[in-house]
Amino acid sequence: MPSPRLFIFDWDGTLMDSERQIVHCMQAAANDLKLVVPNYEAVRGIIGLGLPEAIQRLFPAQESGEREAIRQAYARHFLGGTGGGSELFPHVRELLAELQGAGHLLAIATGKSRLGLDRVLGMTGLEDVFHLTRCADETASKPDPLMLRQILAELEYPVESALMIGDTTFDLEMASRAGMRSVGLAHGVHAVEALALHDPVAIVADLPELAGLLARL
Repeated sequence: MPSPRLFIFDWDGTLMDSERQIVHCMQAAANDLKLVVPNYEAVRGIIGLGLPEAIQRLFPAQESGEREAIRQAYARHFLGGTGGGSELFPHVRELLAELQGAGHLLAIATGKSRLGLDRVLGMTGLEDVFHLTRCADETASKPDPLMLRQILAELEYPVESALMIGDTTFDLEMASRAGMRSVGLAHGVHAVEALALHDPVAIVADLPELAGLLARL
């Protein structure tokens, strides 16, 4: 297959270390509404999905109006910094600069909302790094492959020239269903054994190891 020229990144758990904040905000939202608070691992397991889909998995007995109240409470806590906030993983900026310098196209496919992604891109100063971004509230949530197909169509790139990079089974299953190669990152929320079930090109420990792998593809 041709070497990939388009690299599509997940955001949470891949480029940004946001696990702790997401978990604590979801637990705080449940506590606000006097619901059974899901444990850490349960919330960790839904990171990567669109927020409505994540809430539905965590609170399947709640009606749609109650799930919307959870979403609003979660958003309040996230904006308020519950859980201590989130930071980019080490070496993110260096990796993206290297890929840009080599002439690659960069994109994001994320479970975040458009409002949430735009806010964090602005906060990190990365808003001009990516050629295209696609969020879960603009399309189908992962692992549906629609957002990848939309990115390929808009950038006019064949699937053979693209690579999806993510830390969850949702990312890698989405890529597999789109017929796209993928790389798993082990520093995120899903176990290596689970990532391996979706036949990625490789699973790497961290971003420096990813940089070395991408340079060889």
